[in-house]
Amino acid sequence: MKYRTYPKSDLTVSEVGFGLWTTSTGWWGEKTDDDAVGMLHEARDLGITLFDAADTYGNGRSEEQLAKAFRSRRAEVIYATKFGYDFSADAQARRGQSELPQDFSPAFVRRALEASLRRLDTDYVDIYQMHNARMAQVDDDTLFALLEDLKHEGKIRMYGIALGPAIGWLYEGVDAVKKRNVPSLQIIWNMLEQYPGNEQIQAAYDAGADTGYMIRVPHSSGLLEGHYTAETVFPENDHRRHRPRSWLLNGVKKIEHLRFLERPDRTLGQASIQWLLAEDRTMSVLPNIYDRDQLIEFAAAPDAPALSADDLRRIEELYADNFGMEREAMTFKGTMSRDEVRA
Repeated sequence: MKYRTYPKSDLTVSEVGFGLWTTSTGWWGEKTDDDAVGMLHEARDLGITLFDAADTYGNGRSEEQLAKAFRSRRAEVIYATKFGYDFSADAQARRGQSELPQDFSPAFVRRALEASLRRLDTDYVDIYQMHNARMAQVDDDTLFALLEDLKHEGKIRMYGIALGPAIGWLYEGVDAVKKRNVPSLQIIWNMLEQYPGNEQIQAAYDAGADTGYMIRVPHSSGLLEGHYTAETVFPENDHRRHRPRSWLLNGVKKIEHLRFLERPDRTLGQASIQWLLAEDRTMSVLPNIYDRDQLIEFAAAPDAPALSADDLRRIEELYADNFGMEREAMTFKGTMSRDEVRA
């Protein structure tokens, strides 16, 4: 494992992190808390230090899993969690994966943070992120003043924003960097889905900002792991089962153009992480980890051979040509599930 330090900070994270949406939400199959704790322990033993949760993942379950795993090893890990959704009994009942009400008022944020600290069994959060912020939050001086106060109080070390591809999207990310110089921005970005990530990262260079980026969905919902075929059938409790079949068929065709990245000492899944780590602004990559084999493969990605300049050039050319396919009008509704949007 290798490590990177956020610009102008003392916060160092592993180049591969662990997102607890796969252990706590049931969107990628059910796992017991014992299963989760076992995976978290092995992740730390493999060098992973960044663990990304959210108060709404499993209605507090992801944070409780972290406490169970690392209560006695708190100084060895970096806790990132998120706030902004009201999942209390008084909130609107969730129907399926419909979005919960959001609340970013100072009183609510303070209550949410105190609740997260209790579940995490800690007195500070390393990276506290607005969950799917809209432009109203990016423009809210009071909210940013509160986050600065929480830093001075020692309750958080750093704050940031976590964006989906549809809930808080391109301009929220760009303005968070250009107007707020937000220390951490979590975005969706991968070789197949480079928009709007390219623009959000370029914003930091344009503004001379100090923003570091966490990257989620680095394998385009599993396509870039390289294991799916046109005959793949997802289990009933897997959210990808409900996507149009064209998502799988088109994705498999595109992946064939990227097989040149596979080597005896580097899988396609590892190459996909290496592509993201070729960007200096990337602090940590958060792959979806469902099982032990994936954990071992992805944790080893930083030590796999880096992509060459020629590899990077070929990927850029393939993306510009839509991977040899006739360019279609694409929307994230067709490429992302609502589960991943809200994560």
